[in-house]
Parts: sequence; C-alpha cells; structure tokens
Amino acid sequence: MDLALRLRSGFGLGLCALSAALTISAGESATNLQGAMAARLTAARELRSQQQQQTYVVTPERKALLNTIRYAEGTWKQGEQGYRTLYGGSTFDSYDKHPERVIVKRYTSAAAGAYQFLPRTWAMAARKLDLLDFGPRNQDQAALFLIERRDALDEADAGELTPQLLAKLAPEWASLPTLKARSYYGQPVKKAVDLQEFYEDNLEVLRRQAAQNGPIPLRFS
Repeated sequence: MDLALRLRSGFGLGLCALSAALTISAGESATNLQGAMAARLTAARELRSQQQQQTYVVTPERKALLNTIRYAEGTWKQGEQGYRTLYGGSTFDSYDKHPERVIVKRYTSAAAGAYQFLPRTWAMAARKLDLLDFGPRNQDQAALFLIERRDALDEADAGELTPQLLAKLAPEWASLPTLKARSYYGQPVKKAVDLQEFYEDNLEVLRRQAAQNGPIPLRFS
C-alpha cells in the first residue's frame, strides 16, 4: 500500500491525545493543574487539526473514476450543480449537511449529491473522515473512501476501468454493472462498454491537464 496516496489511518489518535490531556498525574500541584490541562488540550486540538487535513490525493486516475461514477449516477451533465442533486433530478440549497430528503419517483430514495449518497452511507463516511459538511470537496473524499472500502483503490490507481473493478463497486453504486451486467440492486444500470469509453476519454483529458497544469487541486466546500 502506497501510504502517500492513502488517507493515513489514525483517527483514534485524537481521542487518545484528548484522553491524555484529561489525565493529570497525582504529582502535579493544584497551582500547575490549570496550566497543564490547557497545554495538553492545546496539543490534542493541534493533533486533531493535523488529522483532519490528511486527505485522499486526487490523481487523474481517481478523478476519472469519480467522474465515471457521476456519469453512471446521472449527475455528470449538471457540472458543479451535480453536487447539489437529489434523487430524481431536483436540487437542494445548502451544503451544511446531507439533505436527507426522501423523493418518491420510480423508486423511493433519499440519495443526494454527486455520488448519490444515502444518508446512512454518508453518515458513516463523514464520521470516519471527520467531514463537517456536504460540500463538493467532502463528497469527493467520501466517494474515494467508499472505493477504498471496497478494496478497489489499487485498481483505480492502475488507470483502467475493468469489469472486475466495476463489479467491486456495484454494491456501492446501483448504476454500475456486476460481472453479470446487472445492477447489484435490480435497478437500471449503465453498460460497461459505455462506462469504459467515458472513463478513457475523461482520463485522457485529465492526464493532459495534469501534464500542463500540475496536480489536480483538492476541492473545497
């Protein structure tokens, strides 16, 4: 595993540091108690801040896969507005949090955002990554987390959208085909050949842009 391209683990360190900040030894006098508490709490906050800044690097290969997922989920053509898209095509106004709005159309769903996160899935990813809002940058990060959770990030980094990679991600995104060319959840699905064509075209553009302009910048909410 290339740790330079991973979200470094260590979410528990902040809690450990906070616990240490609250642990005062018996040898400390009452006079020094307040100062010691303040210093340790400050150290814990600094560590927590450093952990929150650790993110997935957005390479052309990863961005192309993210864009392909958006294409499959129907949020690509909307551009930036795709990050505000609810299931069914309407939009929400605020990025403060997942809208958790249930829409009844062909199906009933509360999916939202560029990657059509269900509220429970978003809550899990946001908790793991300490994401404080539902903004575009955080949506990208959460989607990469879900890709890694399906043990698919190494394949994503290889720069090839294989049927096997799509099948790994099919339980996460209903629009992606399994190896049997069906949705994991029995919903409408994009054909693998169409997704591969979109991916390859998009990756070519992103690699060309990266060669001219440098690394793809991280999105910010």
